[in-house]
Amino acid sequence: MKPTEHHSVQARIIKYAAEIGWTFVPQKEAEKRRGFGTEGTTQQRAMNASLYLLDTLKDKLREFNPNLNEQNIADILRQFSLLRTDVYGNRTFWEYLTGKKNFYYEAEQRELNLCFINTEDLTKNSFEVTEEFTYTNGRYTNREDIVFLINGIPILVIECKNITKSEAIAVGFDQIRRYQEETPELMVPQQLFTATESIGFSYGVTWNLIRRNIFNWKAEQIGNLELKIKTFCAPAQMVKMLTRYIMFAEQEETLNKFILQQHQQIAVEKVIDRAHDPKKFRGLVWHTQGAGKTYTMIKAAELLFKAPESDKPTILLMLDRNELEDQMVKNLEAVQINNVVKATSINKLNEYLRNDYRGIIITMIHKFRDMPANLNTRKNIYVLIDEAHRTTQGDLGTYLMAGLPHATLIGFTGTPIDKTVYGKGTFKTFGIDDDKGYLHKYSIADSTKDGTTLPLFYNMAPNSLLVPKELLEGEFYKLAQEHGVTDIEELNKILERAVNTKNFLKGKQRITDVAKYVAHHYVQNVEPLGYKAFLVAVDRETCAYYLSTRQNS
Repeated sequence: MKPTEHHSVQARIIKYAAEIGWTFVPQKEAEKRRGFGTEGTTQQRAMNASLYLLDTLKDKLREFNPNLNEQNIADILRQFSLLRTDVYGNRTFWEYLTGKKNFYYEAEQRELNLCFINTEDLTKNSFEVTEEFTYTNGRYTNREDIVFLINGIPILVIECKNITKSEAIAVGFDQIRRYQEETPELMVPQQLFTATESIGFSYGVTWNLIRRNIFNWKAEQIGNLELKIKTFCAPAQMVKMLTRYIMFAEQEETLNKFILQQHQQIAVEKVIDRAHDPKKFRGLVWHTQGAGKTYTMIKAAELLFKAPESDKPTILLMLDRNELEDQMVKNLEAVQINNVVKATSINKLNEYLRNDYRGIIITMIHKFRDMPANLNTRKNIYVLIDEAHRTTQGDLGTYLMAGLPHATLIGFTGTPIDKTVYGKGTFKTFGIDDDKGYLHKYSIADSTKDGTTLPLFYNMAPNSLLVPKELLEGEFYKLAQEHGVTDIEELNKILERAVNTKNFLKGKQRITDVAKYVAHHYVQNVEPLGYKAFLVAVDRETCAYYLSTRQNS
């Protein structure tokens, strides 16, 4: 018998969800609690029905907000119905869910914080799951396969597809897109979505269906639907994703919504745990280039600042280039993180630390120059260091560690430098508290497999254009190995000393031959696909030679 979508996927997901703490609510019961009518077609019965399991939502509002009266609750539900039916309305709803909204308590004539989810004691919350979740706006009627609800509020939708269907998961994405276009009201409270055909399991956030922002949820066993449901949909994980790892960022007058990927979430958790470890004060997050390191740092800084265990900390976001300082400020503003200052000078940084500023400080390593020893000896100072493989090398790193002797230092890098044999290097600086030398690793192989970064494809040039193997091994690779270097800037310094190799690469006849080969390859293979290309040369002078070769050809 041909497997059905419901039997092979949908029923299994509900079964696994029930085993990890979600209460299954049959379709008819859920419709009754949503206020469905009793007669007519499905569309007629669904008219004027609520998006929420009203009994549960009202009970939890009363329980978590004892000052609310029935009129307050009615007003809140009315506010929900007036929200914009787009990503802006979705953000407002998310702000309600995450405790960022207030209500006016008339008896005391003041604003009180609204609580929709108890994040301190998860057992106080209601976790329910239902299927065939139907909604109509009068013009269109749509039905979602599975919906997970926290305290009566639909949070997650799962679209289930038959494994025999071609491009099954992509079809699931198309359905989510159709829901947003036809019944956007349905998607105002919903924050997350997944699509699965029982083997693959892809997830993302509602109101963002760009393919690069849809990710695969990984479990230890590939294709194990049960394990994926029980990790992704675990109540604690769901609350974390909802309250911690969804982010809204306004950039160039456009509101974007996204979620940290699985490797980013894990890294953030490990950074927070390390920062609060009373015996360990170093850590290295080794994430390959293009894996979202900036937002990992931002989210770690935000959650560290908010954590009660941090006890009103000072957090330094340390960057290695001037232009990154302004960009980091913009990123923090975009995701609405407050308590942020920028150390505009060496004196300003010293002033912030001497005066015991509590919040996030954006700075650069050179501003630690000549910093007095023991400038601030508190333990709840956390330094998150970008490009850690080069930022803390030399005297400036010494000033940092002497000025903040009890601070926790967390390095972030995509290309660590291994000089442990010389008693220094990235692992020696940041990895001393971990057996493997790092707190968390996300390699280029992991990134390529996940689709986070694209694979590299190589086309071998003719032998006449290649650098002779003997020359490379004898001069360049030997130097790099001796110095334990893998970082591109450090390699460039080595290359400056590899005179013979450099002279070969800058040979006028070789430049002419390479230019002709690259131009031919581009016209034949790259340009027809509508792509662009760039050529990397050994130095600026060589770039000028290539440019003149192009102009003269």
